[in-house]
Amino acid sequence: MADSTQNGPMQGGAGGGAVQFLMANKLDTAMWISRLFTVYCSALFVLPLLGLHEAASFYQRALLANALTSALRLHQRLPHFQLSRAFLAQALLEDSCHYLLYSLIFVNSYPVTMSIFPVLLFSLLHAATYTMKVLDARSSNSLPFLRNLLEKLNANQQNILKFIACNEIFLMPATVFMLF
Repeated sequence: MADSTQNGPMQGGAGGGAVQFLMANKLDTAMWISRLFTVYCSALFVLPLLGLHEAASFYQRALLANALTSALRLHQRLPHFQLSRAFLAQALLEDSCHYLLYSLIFVNSYPVTMSIFPVLLFSLLHAATYTMKVLDARSSNSLPFLRNLLEKLNANQQNILKFIACNEIFLMPATVFMLF
């Protein structure tokens, strides 16, 4: 009986299951929204449709949204905060801590297009994955165009990750060069 209610038609219309899924996973939903905002701000920085001055503010917004996502992810992964060396060592082992520091370093600098691509692409990949979960919670055949687009993005995930890695490799010497 319990299996039929979980796998059967969603209660409350087509979007009822998606809303229940989002409400049941509030922290993941908050990270999803912040990642979507990161993608939006990053896209408006890379394609300055509203002018160059606004593009700089979208750069900062994208990095701050990424910092929020990283802080939420760090909160999710680590136990309760303790002011100790062991906790700091454990925090520094997490990728989300690295991206939190990455965002905080670049947020106050002059906008560097190379620094926004890892943020944009990681947010895009993670948002796409969670969007598929939301669509699955809605129904298995909802929004086929969006599903197809997300599946193509997922199929190119390895190439995107390789691009991010190369970008981060080239970003290090560029950042050192910018210091001088």
